[in-house]
Amino acid sequence: MSETNFDIVIIGGGPGGYVAAIRAAQLGMKTAVVERAHMGGICLNWGCIPTKALLRTSELYHLMHRAEEFGLKVSDISFDFKKVVERSRGVAGQLSRGVSGLMKKHKITVIDGHGKLAGKGKISVEKDGKKVSDLTAKYIILATGARARTLPGLEPDGKLIWTYREAMVPEAMPKSLLVVGSGAIGIEFASFYRTMGAEVTVVEVMDRILPVEDEEISKFAHKAFEKQSMKIMTATNVKALKKNKDSVTATLEAAGKTSDITVDRVILAVGIVGNVENLGLEGTKVKVEKTHVVVDQWSATGEPGVYAIGDLTGPPWLAHKASHEGVICVEKIAGQKDVHPLNVKNIPGCTYCQPQVASVGMTEKAAKEKGYQVKVGRFPFIGNGKAIALGEPEGLVKTVFDAKTGELLGAHMIGAEVTELIQGYAIARTGELTEAELMHTVFPHPTLSEMMHESVLDAYGKVVHF
Repeated sequence: MSETNFDIVIIGGGPGGYVAAIRAAQLGMKTAVVERAHMGGICLNWGCIPTKALLRTSELYHLMHRAEEFGLKVSDISFDFKKVVERSRGVAGQLSRGVSGLMKKHKITVIDGHGKLAGKGKISVEKDGKKVSDLTAKYIILATGARARTLPGLEPDGKLIWTYREAMVPEAMPKSLLVVGSGAIGIEFASFYRTMGAEVTVVEVMDRILPVEDEEISKFAHKAFEKQSMKIMTATNVKALKKNKDSVTATLEAAGKTSDITVDRVILAVGIVGNVENLGLEGTKVKVEKTHVVVDQWSATGEPGVYAIGDLTGPPWLAHKASHEGVICVEKIAGQKDVHPLNVKNIPGCTYCQPQVASVGMTEKAAKEKGYQVKVGRFPFIGNGKAIALGEPEGLVKTVFDAKTGELLGAHMIGAEVTELIQGYAIARTGELTEAELMHTVFPHPTLSEMMHESVLDAYGKVVHF
């Protein structure tokens, strides 16, 4: 490599890193990205995108089984699991190539290898244990992401006990599955495999599934999943996993009693840890807490000129949060005047199970605990014409307002396409809109979005269609 001196070098080419690189290039900065695996990072190659491709397959498979409801005749419904996985990998590959194309378009140098700090303004890059190059930059952004968390005694082996990575590319469809953890990742895989026909058991140590969501939404989801014959065990610990020849026996503990369950495969979905190892942080002022790098509101670490974004830093650990952080970080570095810190309370979260779950802002319980007097609105899918026409009458839209000011404190949704709808409430949060603006907004008919309007109306005793 002939050029080794840059204005900014970003270590990691995931949704935080590559977006930060593009914005830096747009602002005239000489930019390089160091990526040791695939452009697009875990999200694009092994997370957000390929899982949505799998879930799309399961959604279509589910609808095919409901064909008679819509006046259609379909027989001999089956699937080729190898092709299901191949399509998912193909989607990821296409988008990864697209990111590489964006790097070329913006004249961003991409270096294949593992980058780490090597002194003030210096980065050392290695590949397969061999030195690739030494880079210098005035600014360095760490965007190395995170990986699946493991628990002592429950370590994955990639064959019988999986992380999300193995769960995406299995050689064959398991007949039975134990999912440990009921956050977004665990529930998405549980939903996919159950819809495709596997017997699925979900174990959650907390007293409810989807524990970060509003309690009402969690209960709704619990009932919906059980209706699909998914077995859910809350307030339950996995004490041990015994590997057999082609199955796993899990010892579970709940209310002081233990029981065993034998399944074909186990998926561990118990959180993430930041990729802080071998980054050259020793001897720097970069502070690490619980495997994540500590940063200020502009993503600056304690080391001058070194920044960190995305899953490497604090929650929420979401791709869209990483991308937005990357843009804010770069614009602040470049001295842009209209930069604003990221308000994580306005970041929507989505779980692409069936039914879908989406939310933004505070739950009803959190709002009350913070001392707010609240007005709560609800509107069920069964009261919406479009939902009934789609054959998706099960769901709920819930809104939480500050009774004194009318501020939208939070919005929580479960049902068809709510991951697309939630952005409307995210805009309302960002724009600091009150119930008045939301009520005066005309929502198109017939759409699912009308439920968003009705939920607001319900909070103030004005609901029309229920």
